[in-house]
Amino acid sequence: MSARVARLARSSGAHMALAFIAMGTWSAFANHAHPMPAPLIAALIQGTISACITLVLKGIIEGLARRLAGLAALVVPPLVAFAFSAIVLWICHTIGGTPEIGRTIALPLTSSIFYSTLYSFDLWRTREGRG
Repeated sequence: MSARVARLARSSGAHMALAFIAMGTWSAFANHAHPMPAPLIAALIQGTISACITLVLKGIIEGLARRLAGLAALVVPPLVAFAFSAIVLWICHTIGGTPEIGRTIALPLTSSIFYSTLYSFDLWRTREGRG
């Protein structure tokens, strides 16, 4: 991997942009059966939340991993990240009037728990000297 590609892969801005585009697009699709502007509003809400949550989740996971030890450092961070994501997504989409909240947040929550679990495992493995 070239230095330029590696730098881009570590870029918070790149991660935020990818999250905005991917999850915003998903949200528009999840709400496509409803008249405009509902799918567009849902996409903007989800894209914005996903971009912001991308940074916040990383901080939550790292902070909890530093404060916890053993199995708790492996299990608690992804659970907290999932709960945080679910609450924020539900509240924002409810306020924004998203018609298909369950469908809209299903993929972002799945991505969130997957990311949180893998990142927590990586931090735990490194800290425990297993990797």
